[in-house]
Amino acid sequence: MALPVSAIMLGVKDLDRAKKFYAEALGFTIDKDTRNFVSFRLGEGSQQLALYEWEAAAQDAGVPAEGSGFRGASFHLNPDSRQAVDETIRNAVSAGGSVVRAAAAAQWGGYFGYFSDPDGYLWKVTTYAS
Repeated sequence: MALPVSAIMLGVKDLDRAKKFYAEALGFTIDKDTRNFVSFRLGEGSQQLALYEWEAAAQDAGVPAEGSGFRGASFHLNPDSRQAVDETIRNAVSAGGSVVRAAAAAQWGGYFGYFSDPDGYLWKVTTYAS
């Protein structure tokens, strides 16, 4: 049985701030925008990214809203150059994100860095281009 992934949903503390971050820093195109929910088209071949108010997302899943620390997940972007890696991280920081790991050459030959969005979600930006 095939189980295609249609969207990745993130619970966020401030929906307006998160919507602005993803639209401005990463250039994601808003697909749906409601009071508690926003979804973005991420481009050809990608699924959707959805943002849901933190409390509403917890209620929807039937779990407590409390919790912090490493969430056990990261999301990955794969631009086609080292310059695009650096630009993506700069854009994220200028829109309210934070550098978690500065971009640098990797032992395996690629180039990558990490940033976090304003809610602490980790994004790895990697290129295999030299």
